[in-house]
Amino acid sequence: MNFSRMFHNLNYVVSALLFLMGLYTVVVKPNLIKKLIGLNIMETSVFLFIVSIGMVEGGEAPIVAEGVKSSQMVNPIPQALILTGIVVAVSTTAVALSLCLKIHERYGTLNAAEILGRGEP
Repeated sequence: MNFSRMFHNLNYVVSALLFLMGLYTVVVKPNLIKKLIGLNIMETSVFLFIVSIGMVEGGEAPIVAEGVKSSQMVNPIPQALILTGIVVAVSTTAVALSLCLKIHERYGTLNAAEILGRGEP
């Protein structure tokens, strides 16, 4: 196995591992708060992946000036998309946490299996 190639693509490897950790948490853990944490880990891995795609080795800020070639400029669009994604992620997390509070008030548990198995009180 070529470890120098994997080290060069470390951002992508870490992103994939984080995504798999989050997916494992969402699928296996019965607690709704743990599932929500897993979703947040998955979101973070996607953010890392998209920002890594926009990276340019030795890149400059995308400001037009003399002596700076367009091939040396970093793409600002992934960064702007990630800022928007972070705002959406924080908002959905807040809504999901408030729903978890309401679910706990109604059922007395956050265990998904117990909630689904119990039905209406």
